[in-house]
Amino acid sequence: MIDKKLFGLVALLLWGTIALKPLHAADFSQGSLNFVEAEIESVIAAIGDYTHTTFIIDPRVKGTISLVSEKPLSKAQAFQLLTSALRLRGYSVVSANGYSKVVPEADAKLQGGIVQSRSGASGDQIVTQVFHLNYESSTNMVNVLRPLISPNNTINANPGNNTLVITDYADNLLRLNKIIQALDSPANSDVEVVPVRNAIANDVASMVNKLLEPSGTPADAGRVNLLVDTRSNAIIVRAPSEARANLAKSLIAKLDQPTALPGNVHVVYLKNAEATKLAQTLRAVVSTDNAASNFTPAANAPQTQVVSLPSGGSAGYIQADAATNTLIITANDTLYRNLRSIIDQLDARRAQVYIEALIVEVDNSKLAELGVQWAARGGSNNVAGGGTSFSTGGNNLMNQLASKTPLPLSNGLNLGMFSSKLGLGALVHALESDTKTNILSMPNIITLDNEEAKIIVGQNVPFVTGQYTTAASGGSAGVNPFQTVERKDIGLTLRVKPQISEGGTVKMAIYQENSSISPTVNSAGLITNKRSIDTNIIVDDGQIIVLGGLIDDKANDTNDRVPVLGDIPFIGGLFKYRSRTREKTNLMVFLRPTVIRNNEQSVSLATDRYDYIRNAELNAQPIGQDLMPNMGTPLL
Repeated sequence: MIDKKLFGLVALLLWGTIALKPLHAADFSQGSLNFVEAEIESVIAAIGDYTHTTFIIDPRVKGTISLVSEKPLSKAQAFQLLTSALRLRGYSVVSANGYSKVVPEADAKLQGGIVQSRSGASGDQIVTQVFHLNYESSTNMVNVLRPLISPNNTINANPGNNTLVITDYADNLLRLNKIIQALDSPANSDVEVVPVRNAIANDVASMVNKLLEPSGTPADAGRVNLLVDTRSNAIIVRAPSEARANLAKSLIAKLDQPTALPGNVHVVYLKNAEATKLAQTLRAVVSTDNAASNFTPAANAPQTQVVSLPSGGSAGYIQADAATNTLIITANDTLYRNLRSIIDQLDARRAQVYIEALIVEVDNSKLAELGVQWAARGGSNNVAGGGTSFSTGGNNLMNQLASKTPLPLSNGLNLGMFSSKLGLGALVHALESDTKTNILSMPNIITLDNEEAKIIVGQNVPFVTGQYTTAASGGSAGVNPFQTVERKDIGLTLRVKPQISEGGTVKMAIYQENSSISPTVNSAGLITNKRSIDTNIIVDDGQIIVLGGLIDDKANDTNDRVPVLGDIPFIGGLFKYRSRTREKTNLMVFLRPTVIRNNEQSVSLATDRYDYIRNAELNAQPIGQDLMPNMGTPLL
């Protein structure tokens, strides 16, 4: 080891001599390298001094290196020779911001190196380059280029703007750039329109797609695109090569054959629409076109709609099978094509609307009571007595004396004095309360376009609507009482029917109700409090709108006193009872509809709500204590 270090030191001194004594007196830009088993840090320091490059060396970079040149090298050549030698040792050089970092190869892709959009750097330093593709799919290109990338480096595709982001050695990026330019070329394919004369273009295109794309084939690898024009009953073919286009046209021609007998029976499997309803729609559409066909509606059936179709004098039928959600159509080819065009347009996936409602109710109630009550009775036999009575219920002193029950303390401050001899008692009651309530309801509901949805959160409460009696049977005297009861939903109710327009707006018929049971009960039964909104609105997708609001402010001031005594100055307050209340209620209803047109939006929305509920459950978990075990709660 001592010999290696000594030899490296000699080589370093030799390097300094060579660097200071160039080959020609007029040429100071070249020098020779002669490092044999020298310390890596020493070699990097020497070349950094020669090339005027600042190096930052990772502490994990250790060992020796041999670097020998047979002829003088320029500064750029010396730098590239160093990067190549370090690469063989498992290290990489990442240049950025005026300095270069020497790190292990596995960590080089994580460093902030050079980022370029076109070929520039060369050598064995790590560079990140962005490739913009014009014709080929970036996802397909990743599968082709990944085997050509160094094991510790990366290649990623961005389908959004069809680009590739590759982090690799600069020399390898130059090679990859040539490969990408050769592959990213326009496909030699033409768009052709193939008319379908006997069959239905939609059926033929579906069958050809299944034949040309067996299971396991990537979606974009040599794919033949088939588009159907229902108006002209034609198929538009676009293929990556002429051979694939000819294969598609050949399959279309073989499937486009006339049937043997007229009056064909066709079975149409529906994907989204309901067969029974669609059959009724088709009957109504065709029956109105008396010039083209004279439809005679048959008798209504619960699961089957039958109509008579003109087909050269023979009858035809439209039947709906609810069990399989299919239409069975018996008609000639011309009429069937017209019907099939209507079916394809109506059997589309319907959009959905996710509706978020926010109901905020803020109550602020204040109560103040102040008064004095007197009570007196004489003798043990209550021969004479009197008193003042202002309040009601448990706060009434006279009620307590009459019931001969212990006096419970009411809310607030209660002061009293009692005499067993005189039987005189005085109760001073002072109460001031401030109650604030914030009721927040967030009902959410999702429904199909133009379909009504309803959500109820509350109780199903019975209400007596009538009562009667009947004579008892069996000869015994008496009557049997009966009551008729009607149950009603009490709580939060949201009923909505959205209708999506082509412009992205949503028209909604909304009924929102917030009801509760009043604590006051009269002889007729329960009393309910009800606040409802019944309206129709138009709102943009994702926009928040205020449906309505209510501000209710009530104030009540009560002053009870004993005549004459209550008007006496200074002492009149002893014969008074004052009560002052104020109730203020603010009610606001907000609404936001979100249109869901595809499965991706539905999954994103469901995931968002799932994460929200799960995080709420996690935050509600009990905190573990030493004396109380954590029993846990259910989690999604």
